Parts: sequence; C-alpha cells; structure tokens
Amino acid sequence: MLIKVFPIGLKPGTQAAAERIVEKFTPRGPQQEAGTLSFRVYRDPAKADYLLFVEHFADQAAYDAHTSSAAYDELIRGEFGALIAEWNEIDHELFVSA
Repeated sequence: MLIKVFPIGLKPGTQAAAERIVEKFTPRGPQQEAGTLSFRVYRDPAKADYLLFVEHFADQAAYDAHTSSAAYDELIRGEFGALIAEWNEIDHELFVSA
C-alpha cells in the first residue's frame, strides 16, 4: 500500500473555492478508481486557507493512474493548482492499523 500525505497552503481567501473543487473532483476521480483505496481531505478549523490530503493507493501504478486521469488534470492540476501557495508531498508506509 502506498500512502500519500499532502499538507497544502492555499492562497489567502481561497479556502471555499478550493473545497468546492475538491468536492467536484472526488466523485469524478477517486471514487471511480479501483486502485484508490481512500481519499480524505481535512480542513483545520483553526487555520484558514489550508487543506490536508491523505490518500491510500493499492500501489504506485494506482497512484500514477490517479494522477494521469482527465479529472485530475482538469480539476487538481488546473483549477485547484491555481489556488495553491505551497505544498509538500510526503510518502508514508503503513506501520500499524486497528
């Protein structure tokens, strides 16, 4: 299993727009992808203009398919990408699960 974590700082005042894009993307992208095991996006109520993506994929090929989709290109690279001020991509391996 491949786990990706993306802390994303958004441009000031773009939280609502970013959330709308993610809501539009989820049913067109991750919910349609067999290799995307979970796709979760968190907001921090104490921090404006910030989202945390936590995504689980079956393997690297599933992640590559996810990031190669038309929906990803249009909404994440395109619309959402225009709202990003800074972001990090952090790979994780599952250690313990209950």
